[in-house]
Amino acid sequence: MIKQPEILSNLNSPTELKKMSVRELNRLAEEIREKIVSTVASNGGHLASNLGVVELSIALHKTFNSPEDKIIWDVGHQCYAHKLLTGRTANFSTLRREGGIAGFPKSTESPHDAFNTGHASTSISAALGLLAADRINGGKSYAIAVIGDGALTGGMAYEALSHAGHLGLPLIVILNDNKMSISRNVGGLSKYLSRLSLKRNYQTFRRHFDAMVKKLPFIGEAFFNLIVRLKRAVKAVFYIDNFFVDLGFEYVGPIGGHNIQALSSVFEDAKKLNRPVVIHVITRKGKGYGYAEDDPDSYHGVGSFSVDGGIEKDDPERKKSFTEVFSSILLDSAKNDKQIVAVTAAMQTGTGLSPFAQAFADRFFDVGIAEEHAVTFAAGLAAQGLKPVAAVYSTFIQRAVDQIIHDAALQKLPVIFALDRAGFTGADGETHQGLFDITLFRSAPNMTLLSPASENEMRLMFNWAFGQKNGPVIIRYPKAYCPKEQTVFSQPLESGRGIWVEKSGKNEVCLLFTGSLYREAAEASALLKEDGIEADLYNIRFLKPVDEEYLVNLMNEYKLIAVIEEGIREGGFAEYTSALAQRHSCRAKTVVLAVESTFLEEDRALGTREELLSLNGLDGKSIAKTVKSVYDIK
Repeated sequence: MIKQPEILSNLNSPTELKKMSVRELNRLAEEIREKIVSTVASNGGHLASNLGVVELSIALHKTFNSPEDKIIWDVGHQCYAHKLLTGRTANFSTLRREGGIAGFPKSTESPHDAFNTGHASTSISAALGLLAADRINGGKSYAIAVIGDGALTGGMAYEALSHAGHLGLPLIVILNDNKMSISRNVGGLSKYLSRLSLKRNYQTFRRHFDAMVKKLPFIGEAFFNLIVRLKRAVKAVFYIDNFFVDLGFEYVGPIGGHNIQALSSVFEDAKKLNRPVVIHVITRKGKGYGYAEDDPDSYHGVGSFSVDGGIEKDDPERKKSFTEVFSSILLDSAKNDKQIVAVTAAMQTGTGLSPFAQAFADRFFDVGIAEEHAVTFAAGLAAQGLKPVAAVYSTFIQRAVDQIIHDAALQKLPVIFALDRAGFTGADGETHQGLFDITLFRSAPNMTLLSPASENEMRLMFNWAFGQKNGPVIIRYPKAYCPKEQTVFSQPLESGRGIWVEKSGKNEVCLLFTGSLYREAAEASALLKEDGIEADLYNIRFLKPVDEEYLVNLMNEYKLIAVIEEGIREGGFAEYTSALAQRHSCRAKTVVLAVESTFLEEDRALGTREELLSLNGLDGKSIAKTVKSVYDIK
């Protein structure tokens, strides 16, 4: 039997899809799935979500003309097939690796990536803006927003839908539904009525009929309103949801999301409507890879794994991450304190709250992709005397800055924010690095900001936070393994002060570090000692409040103070410390080691956390090199 040539490897442009047969398109879908599974197994990445939209991606590129037509992928963690279809197959093996292809849409990477995404619920707003601009400029292209049912829980999506319905522009919103269960009879009838409503003849008839009815003497408007009410009543019976219709959209669906021919046919009809339309597509996460189909949550974002064996089971000897330590601390604390409750925003597994949810279902709240609501909801819980812990990734808490300042800090409400993935998070690119939380929240009055360096210190910080009554507490920790105990980290917390990890008494150099950089600071200290420079280690602990008198006295004891921070430089703790030293004319020369105040470009945003620390000058070797360059050993 002669082996057929691969379609994917020979695909140079998505325009070539228009000439392919159904059989070829289906074979292409199989090849794309194989490519995605093998690459993610090697590099890590988002698997289940990407496998679920392979046919959808093919149908979109078969029907529309990218990059003239703009396809916006909400969140963007389902864009792998799109990238393979738009000329990036040859480099796909570099996905999420240093210097390689980004795991999310990236406009500088390809003109087919019309808009950068990385956070949820933004696609409809972006697509509507692109479409409005195109029409102002005299264009006739299409804009398509692909949004999942999870991202649709974000309030921004509803704001955009409302505006889109008001404008009446021909925006195409594809609702990728991979969770909702639709009964066969209702779904089939709804699909038939929806397809009927797409036909040009029906649309033309409806416009003429509506105009004719309105012109009827005396009863025209009343009769028209009656027809509208009757139509909505019928839709309320047969449609899954007429919410979109009420906003001014044509609703189409639900339709199967793994049938390329059917999807293409619906998309072609939608192009002819010249009005906003929602196309409701049913897909299955993990489609085509059994492990991911059976357990899509575990295969949402994964590290490397065996294609044949799937993700390995937990190894009892494996080092615990900060997330796992947080999970254990919260579970233990909640057993002894019924006032403790947990809140998250569609990140139950990622934040380590699954054990808490299983043990204390009545005290666990997943609000969906709605970080703003999560914060103010938690503030409401705190106002009634409970002890809420809101666990959110650092990069996503950016969406709720106003709520943290206005609804928690201003009212001095004791909400504890567990900020996971603070600092560098690895290969997800610049949209997911948690580098702004220190700068964003240090300025807020009544705020406490803590950074643990070890397992026991993290436990001390949470226990301390549960006892606070006068404002919110942020505890930020990295996506990394959590160092085991050292006796020094067991010292009780003293507000505004850190602790000495190493102190020689020679007072040459002091490395002040945020907790997540303990290993890097310790490595730098050891390297400096090899060169004859004694570098003491001071674990900052409190990024806010700060005992300034104590810190000034500390800086007067040393020749050189290096402040090492896993966060953005501008407005951060290191810059604050340097300014404090200048203001008080401290003896020590200060050097700031933080992330430069710019969004990370590709050469500093992709790779493992360790690689990113090195690329941004915050690994042990780089810290030691910087200190030596500014320290006069004589």
